Amino acid sequence: MKRTFTLIIALALTAQLQARPLKVFILAGQSNMEGHAKTETFDYIGDDPATAPLLKRMRGTDGKPTVCEHAYISYFTGSGTDNGEGFGKLTAGYGSRQNPVKDGGKIGPEFTFGLTMDAAFDEPVLIIKTAWGGKSLHTDFRPPSAGPYEFSEAQLADLAKRGKDVAEAKARKAAETGAYYRLMVEHVKKVLADPKRVCPEYDPSQGFEIAGFVWLQGWNDMVDRGVYPELPNGATGNRFDKYSEWLTAFIRDVRKNFNAPKMPFVIGVMGVDGTNANRGIVAFREAMAAPASLPEFKGNVVAVQTAPFWSEELGAIAAKKEKVSQMAYFLRIKHKDYANKDGTMTDAQQRDYVKKYEAEIVTPAEAAAWKRGASNAGYHYLGCAKTFALMGRAFAEELLKLSKTK
Repeated sequence: MKRTFTLIIALALTAQLQARPLKVFILAGQSNMEGHAKTETFDYIGDDPATAPLLKRMRGTDGKPTVCEHAYISYFTGSGTDNGEGFGKLTAGYGSRQNPVKDGGKIGPEFTFGLTMDAAFDEPVLIIKTAWGGKSLHTDFRPPSAGPYEFSEAQLADLAKRGKDVAEAKARKAAETGAYYRLMVEHVKKVLADPKRVCPEYDPSQGFEIAGFVWLQGWNDMVDRGVYPELPNGATGNRFDKYSEWLTAFIRDVRKNFNAPKMPFVIGVMGVDGTNANRGIVAFREAMAAPASLPEFKGNVVAVQTAPFWSEELGAIAAKKEKVSQMAYFLRIKHKDYANKDGTMTDAQQRDYVKKYEAEIVTPAEAAAWKRGASNAGYHYLGCAKTFALMGRAFAEELLKLSKTK
């Protein structure tokens, strides 16, 4: 009898060791989590010997984007109250979408993130991505424990000065506060209530494990001087300290909402402008990364700097293209220091002048590199697939390290 009982216990333990729950990863944020890198910029990845092997993983032998065998995605996005879900096997096209259910021809970090996780696990992988452009942490993704949004005295004075109805502004802000946080939580719970709908490989007897969370956001907070005003002369600290506080609350709250108290968490730190970032961007990066250094998050939260993945080559070309845009603007407004100061140039003459100016400062090689590697603005990491591919892989690798520590 004793031997039989021991055998039963041994078999049960063996079954536990062999259990392979579905690995679930949550990706959330704003436009850069959506991803604005067109697939047409994939070839640029292969131009660099260091990243050429990554491109081979992103493409099949037929030259088309890889379709993961055992990694699936549910992508919830949209505009305002018009949201929808695209889902299926992970491949390219799950970046920013005009229509949530249709391939947008773009990637965000989810593509190489999923490729990396698919290769790392024998069990299936499910990515649940919720992202919307132009959303803040201070309002849109504000976590419950951060409390209600409070207008500062300066903001209230500005509203009154502009003749705005303060009561109406407060009511509107209250309705907006946390709206996208709630949408995110609701969608994740909806998917996990029936994982098999998105991931046909899901085995209910094995269950699932929420194995990590990636947060990639920040632009709208970084440029908001109303919420994060400049510090008075002589004051110490970081004007973005509140972002650190709210992100800390966000990490605690999502763990509570998903019943995953030690869920590995990656903070994708704003990397726009790379090493040439101005003081404001650097200060914001410090505030974003700060929660990872808290004792309570040791070994389960990590800040991944994305600045190293910014394309310095394309960034330099973007700076030249900005000069071209400025030239066109100054000609149009008849600026006194520019060729059309007397207003005699026709529209055609202005276009020819700008075209010639661009040819003078942007070399043919630079123009070719831009066409090959960039597809959007600087605040979207220039829409460079190489940048997003490196970010996605880095996020996955850091989560895998955290999982081993756990």
